[in-house]
Amino acid sequence: MNSSHQYPIQLLLIEDDIELREHLRTHFVGRGFTVTCCDRGDTGLQLAERQTFDLILLDIMLPGLDGLGVLAHLRREQGIPVILMSALGAEQDRIAGFTQGADDYLPKPFSLAELNARVDALLRRVAMDRRAPAALPVDSQALQLNADLQDVALAGRNAGLTSSEYRLLVTLQQHAGEALSKAFLYQQVLHRGYTRLDRGLDVHVCNLRRKLAAIEVRDLQIQAVRNQGYVLVRAG
Repeated sequence: MNSSHQYPIQLLLIEDDIELREHLRTHFVGRGFTVTCCDRGDTGLQLAERQTFDLILLDIMLPGLDGLGVLAHLRREQGIPVILMSALGAEQDRIAGFTQGADDYLPKPFSLAELNARVDALLRRVAMDRRAPAALPVDSQALQLNADLQDVALAGRNAGLTSSEYRLLVTLQQHAGEALSKAFLYQQVLHRGYTRLDRGLDVHVCNLRRKLAAIEVRDLQIQAVRNQGYVLVRAG
């Protein structure tokens, strides 16, 4: 069990491969997790809506409703951490996963060691985010940051951020006006190294911009800095 948790981690495993599902269930039960399993996307979505989980491991190719569909439905209502698992390793499939709000993407086949590292890193990030101050000084006086919900709101309207998007905004805000390199943001926000072919950060930035615009945040802008990364600036 992850040392940052004082209770059994509630894991929802949505995987239709019987052998892999049982293998992963046995593994995580052995680590002290409480594991709920299902083999259909629609069933998994119903479970996620009825029960409280700390993490979802979600296959993409599922009967009933595919993993991206499950994720899209979840992100309209909650920011629970989700790791996608898929034999689809092409760049467009990874981008599609991050666009829908996945926190991480693990191509099959993968080792248990890598899975453990991804799961533990994500749970640590969530625990650290929840310990962060509930309100942070931002340029927009009306924009409210909520560390417990991992979200921001303006005039009572929640943006519906994922934990990665929330962490990205907080990191940019803490260095407002300073151009942050992609290498730095990958380490601080996504907790992995940066490679030129990895567009995960760019997708998160696009999603964050879109969600802030949807709740009419007009006085903050995330700008790209050529050959560097991104900077948060006050508009006007």
